[in-house]
Amino acid sequence: MIRFEDVSVTYEGAAEPTVRGVDLAVPEGELVLLVGPSGVGKSTLLGTVSGLVPHFTGGTLRGRVTVAGRDTRTHKPRELADVVGTVGQDPLSHFVTDTVEDELAYGMESLGLSPDVMRRRVEETLDLLGLADLRDRPIATLSGGQQQRVAIGSVLTPHPEVLVLDEPTSALDPAAAEEVLAVLQRLVHDLGTTVLMAEHRLERVVQYADQVLLLAAPGEAPVLGDPASLMAVSPVYPPVVGLGRLAGWSPLPLTVRDARRGAGALRERLAVTSAGPHDRAPHDRGETPAARPATRWSGLRGRTKTDAPRAAAARVAGLAVRRGRVEALRRVDLTVAAGETVALMGRNGAGKSTLLSTLVGLLEPAAGSVRVDGAVPHRTGPRELIRHVGLVPQEPRDLLYADTVAAECAAADHDAAADPGTCRALVSELLPGITDDTHPRDLSEGQRLTLALAVVLTARPPLLLLDEPTRGLDYAAKARLVTLLRGLAAEGHAIVLATHDVELAAELAHRVAILADGEIVADGPTPEIVVSSPSFAPQTTKILAPQKWLTVTEVREALDAGDGAA
Repeated sequence: MIRFEDVSVTYEGAAEPTVRGVDLAVPEGELVLLVGPSGVGKSTLLGTVSGLVPHFTGGTLRGRVTVAGRDTRTHKPRELADVVGTVGQDPLSHFVTDTVEDELAYGMESLGLSPDVMRRRVEETLDLLGLADLRDRPIATLSGGQQQRVAIGSVLTPHPEVLVLDEPTSALDPAAAEEVLAVLQRLVHDLGTTVLMAEHRLERVVQYADQVLLLAAPGEAPVLGDPASLMAVSPVYPPVVGLGRLAGWSPLPLTVRDARRGAGALRERLAVTSAGPHDRAPHDRGETPAARPATRWSGLRGRTKTDAPRAAAARVAGLAVRRGRVEALRRVDLTVAAGETVALMGRNGAGKSTLLSTLVGLLEPAAGSVRVDGAVPHRTGPRELIRHVGLVPQEPRDLLYADTVAAECAAADHDAAADPGTCRALVSELLPGITDDTHPRDLSEGQRLTLALAVVLTARPPLLLLDEPTRGLDYAAKARLVTLLRGLAAEGHAIVLATHDVELAAELAHRVAILADGEIVADGPTPEIVVSSPSFAPQTTKILAPQKWLTVTEVREALDAGDGAA
């Protein structure tokens, strides 16, 4: 179905090709997962299949890419539209109409399908992706995850032979991601659709892959092969693989079910270690100055129930927020202490982003009160508010407007009255290898998000808000982000992050608050909340239950401690 013949792509001004030596074939009716660190060329390789590279991106394509017999060098994307459906990292750049139903129909209209066929396929797709209740909604009013589902649906309705998906589940909650992946499975197995997908959250998708295309380093020729074999050598891998590597399991498991079958001996070793789960601190999570008494679940180092709480960095009481005719939040109470990290979780559209927007003053409460570091956000001017709170939004373009990374950093230093070079130092820490003259639009989605984070952190606000901060980040970049955020929390910064990344919450958050339909339905220490949730439990917890371990790092440290004691 897809054939790469000695393909390389070199962008203008680049000293080396972004991808090179691609010589392989993707058969019909298979789901192939592209795996590799950020910046190795996964998006570029996907773009060569849809024709976006080089027709829209520029650069030089050498070799030949054919899809269903059509050469992408001589067929522009519009001439491949009936064969290839593409969803990029940014769903907003994909939309051409205003409402959900119109967007689902647009691609079929362009292909000249009959109204009867269009109506039937729209209804099928609305049901498949759980979008029926949103059919008449303006796309601009949807949450990021809802927009992602609409973007995926819009390329499903024309029934293409090939689907090219770049981070398709990055903005979806766990349940919605499972629904989308189940749909892709049906397309592959029942209709013979070929799916080529890049995804950093491998814990969600690797078990569904028929083959893995591993891009281990920039410029290296990719390797196509069996998922388990390539996961054994891949520089990026999900927690289930990390646990399998740690325990020495062979064959290497890719699913929680397979890992549980082989985890008996590991559970026995962990049961006799000197420290059980949550009798010791989660890896470097550090002390949390929670504004209420700690419990045995806190996972805190050296804290007792008599420790005095610190002042609240944010306090929300009886909050209600309306967005048009929709009551987005109601009866929300939340207190975040200085130095505490709180993860907001819940399905798409639950109100997570609305709560963050209210905390940063973008929305005015309809009822209740909001105070951030002593300020009332919606009544405080931007120049003053930046000293109290900073928000890294889902869409980094909202913060990035300069032509180069250096200019963005200089502007951030000026706005925050920080020492020159402060922002650039943060960028170097989070995005090593990015040069000063790089244009933000030439960065990947994850890299732009990280640059926006550095811009906000330059002001060192007492309260830091992050909306889906790991979207588009590989595991190494996520680890650097976790280290940075832990350091900020240790210095007394309060952090609130809205996330669908259960592994991030397990690794970083002191507390988890779960929202549903605009209300907080659960709020407590991270282990207490996520261990009991089938949707929000991390892979390590699912594998080692009934023991309550959260991360591979916790398990590794416990085993090392047990070996040392022995």
